[in-house]
Amino acid sequence: MDMNAYLSMFIDESNDHLQSLNENLLRLESEPEELSIVQNIFRSAHTLKGMSATMGFEDLAALTHEMENVLDLVRNSKLKMDSFIFDTLFKGLDALEAMVQDIVDGGTGKADVTSIVESLQIILKSDYSASKATQAPTVAANAQSAAESSASGAMLLDEFQSSILLQSIETGHNVFHIQIAIRDNCLLKAVRAYMVFDLLERNGEVIKSDPSVQDIEQEKFNFTFTVFTISRLQQEDLQAQLLNISEIESAVVTSLDAESLAVLGQSNAAAAVEVVEVAEPAAPQSEAAVTSVEAAKGQARSAPAASTPANVSKTIRVDIERLDTLMNLFSELLIDRVRLEQLSSEIKRSDLTETVEHMARVSSDLQSIVLKLRMVPVDSVFNRFPRMIRDLAKSLDKKIDLVITGADTELDRTVIDEIGDPLVHLLRNSVDHGIETVEERIAAGKPETGTIFLRAFHSGNHVFIEVEEDGRGIHHERVLKTAIKNGVVTADEAKLLTPDEINMLIFAAGFSTADKISDISGRGVGLDVVRSKITSLGGNVTIDSAFGRGTKFSVQLPLTLSIISAMLIKLGSEKYAIPLSSIVETGIIRKEQILQVHGNKMIEFRNTIIPLVSLSKVLDSPDFNENDELETEIVVVRKGEKWAAVMVDEFIGQSEIVLKTLGKYLTNIKAISGATILGDGYVALIIDPNALIK
Repeated sequence: MDMNAYLSMFIDESNDHLQSLNENLLRLESEPEELSIVQNIFRSAHTLKGMSATMGFEDLAALTHEMENVLDLVRNSKLKMDSFIFDTLFKGLDALEAMVQDIVDGGTGKADVTSIVESLQIILKSDYSASKATQAPTVAANAQSAAESSASGAMLLDEFQSSILLQSIETGHNVFHIQIAIRDNCLLKAVRAYMVFDLLERNGEVIKSDPSVQDIEQEKFNFTFTVFTISRLQQEDLQAQLLNISEIESAVVTSLDAESLAVLGQSNAAAAVEVVEVAEPAAPQSEAAVTSVEAAKGQARSAPAASTPANVSKTIRVDIERLDTLMNLFSELLIDRVRLEQLSSEIKRSDLTETVEHMARVSSDLQSIVLKLRMVPVDSVFNRFPRMIRDLAKSLDKKIDLVITGADTELDRTVIDEIGDPLVHLLRNSVDHGIETVEERIAAGKPETGTIFLRAFHSGNHVFIEVEEDGRGIHHERVLKTAIKNGVVTADEAKLLTPDEINMLIFAAGFSTADKISDISGRGVGLDVVRSKITSLGGNVTIDSAFGRGTKFSVQLPLTLSIISAMLIKLGSEKYAIPLSSIVETGIIRKEQILQVHGNKMIEFRNTIIPLVSLSKVLDSPDFNENDELETEIVVVRKGEKWAAVMVDEFIGQSEIVLKTLGKYLTNIKAISGATILGDGYVALIIDPNALIK
């Protein structure tokens, strides 16, 4: 079998399981007594181990197996979690992520994890286990216990395991209850048991064994054990292959259905006693197992039907390049649609108009679906931050809670791909520079645990992401001193700055108030890279801070970078597009309404004074000058809390436009963010309103 065909699927599935392991371990750290979380962790680890072994990544499978052994003790209440176990498991997860990344990069997924494995084995061999005091029953007692648990399958399965088996049965898989007996004179019974499990795992998946796999590996069992398994083999084939294993005395394979499983999943002591009594006293254990299952079936026929399984999400993975191709094809279709609408209005034939209008409605619905396909919840970015904050807080000896809200807010995939690094930088700065140490917080009368809020929410055609902490806040005098020292502003200019303008100084290139360069944040680079990245995405970032109370960074991002609604305008013979999401309103002003304030043109708008921008001067329009106009159309645009009125020649109307980049040769053109192709085939440049507002 060519495993390369499944490699991309393996990588995607592995990343999903690793993320699930990270999230659930963090949950377990805050709720260490919640065993249902341990079940989820164990399930993910077990699946990852099986996938890795199937693909031939033995190092990855081996490390996961060691972690699984520890988790198995926890879920069976034989081990209690503590900080050492959590740290070891997190180190194991980091190693697994590094191995998967190595596979992504074309490697073999090998890594030196000796120290982690040693730590895991120390946990397994130490006195963590509360069950050691009770693990010295006689051989006779062991034999009796094994016989009873085999005969009473009701005591084997919990709700979680029953659910897995039930779903497997309903999807057409073979589910078996297997009773294995090894010869009494066998010297290496653990080896024979390993061969049984190896056979079962090569042909399916082991859901439950009694005794546990850990006990069997350490030969802490008599000569019998019971297994519940999902298998690709048929009953007769499986039984024959098990009996072919050397020194296996007997292997009784019983096929399970939903009825028998419904009883086996009940923790009913009375039912267990009844099942044991059905078996003849002199019958071998293998016959007892058969009798128990038959009795279970008989009881299940009169019992209520098993509960229906949970709805399964019907999703498929789609290559990103295919979505991009779909988006580009639809963009071309949109351009042709606008052209058809224009031709239809000129020809004025009713049948053509009706057809074009119907096509416009259908393509609008298609546009909505195509855009939604590209929308991804910000959770795909946010989900890596809780683990990052935990590790940073431990390394800095701080106590920090990360509170995430709005993780289901959706953004275009293009924006999602780019926003991760800026958010990492903002969060690292919040941890390093914002949140104080425990001693400093107590001295300031604050709770010893600092809080960082990470929020996402929609507002119009934008998504806002906020990073807020209740830490030190920005020290304005220190910021000004550093800014003057670095030549960002002069001493005279510093005196005229407002508090908000002082806050924004920390985004200046090369600005850093860090006393020393660290790996946590700063690194002597400052936050200018954050602003430049956000600006390149068509967004902007603002700061609100109060010294001693904390700081809030607010990042504004466009919902999509592909198709937007825009207002088309003219400047003489040239056409331009202004994104509708930045427009407050449109209007007309007379020449006498224009005010001169310190040499700058201003107008009164809604009881406030806002600047008036000449678009013809900004863009060097060759054939339009608003000074020749008695009345001029204006477009009021906004950037955060700031507004400005932009003078234009003429309004054409609203339209859906497709954003096109200007290419690598036309970068950083003032006030232009891209271009679009109009219905008449001409190109219109797209105005960047953020560049028009200072």
